This record gives sequence, C-alpha cells and structure tokens, in this order.
Amino acid sequence: MALALSGCSSLWACTDTTAERGEAGVRVRVEDTSGRPLGVTAEVVDWRLEPHPQLPAEGDRVYFHYRFDGADDTSGPAVDACAVDEERVALGCQTVHSSEAFGPGGDHSGEEWLAVERPERVAGVLLIPNDQAYDRRTCEQDSKDGGGRHPPEPAGVGDRL
Repeated sequence: MALALSGCSSLWACTDTTAERGEAGVRVRVEDTSGRPLGVTAEVVDWRLEPHPQLPAEGDRVYFHYRFDGADDTSGPAVDACAVDEERVALGCQTVHSSEAFGPGGDHSGEEWLAVERPERVAGVLLIPNDQAYDRRTCEQDSKDGGGRHPPEPAGVGDRL
C-alpha cells in the first residue's frame, strides 16, 4: 500500500484590505490597521512659518515640533503629518516616526520642515492617527505570505482631513 500526500485541496486566496483613514487632529491616539489604539499618542506641540536655516532663499516653510507619548524605545508607530488650510485641505504631508524622534530627556519628540507651495495658506499642522510604521506585503507582491489589512494610503496634497 502506498501513501501519497497532496497539497491543500481547498483553494487559498490572498486578500488585501485597506484601513479607513482616522480623523486628523493636533493630538491623536495612534491606531493599528484594525482601528484599535496602540497606547501611544502623537501631538503637534507647535508650528510656525519661517525660512529653513540652510535654504533661506527658498522662502517660508512649515516648521513643526511633534511628540509621541507611550512609544517604544526601539520601534514604534509612525503617523502622517500634514500642513492644512482653514478648510483642513492638505497643502503638504510627510510621515514622522516615533523611532526617529529623540528629544531632550529621552522623550520621543522631534522637529521637521514641510515645503508647501503656498505657505501663506497654512492654518495648522494635523496628524493622522493611522500607524504607517508597518505595512505588510500585498498579495500582488507575495501571494503566499502577503495580504491582510494595510494602513490607508498616505495623505497627499488636496486631501480633506
């Protein structure tokens, strides 16, 4: 009698889903792709318009100081930070990582510069609560090990937050 083993008889299908974008704010509770809080808050401490010290001829940029509370020292979340106008329309965005923020006394604070086309329209800087630090492989990239929930697409110019 011979035994033969075969592969799985049922079809395995890789699926990708994208999380909904959370509500942006000056202070947000960072959430995973399922919308559950990670126990970390991110906050824009202050912001202002001024020329970048190394590129003063390029005019005003958005300087902002941010902080992560409750972040891990070795790895942690990342959120999108966006300069917005009065109607909360994004004028420029970038991702800020808690693991790259090293403030005085060991806190997770940092500062960044955003170049926007019309700095005079900036009314504030908002953070989007969705963790952008980890994005697993997609089905298209790896149908065997990819798939699952992914963070929303990063915010971009013209998005209403």
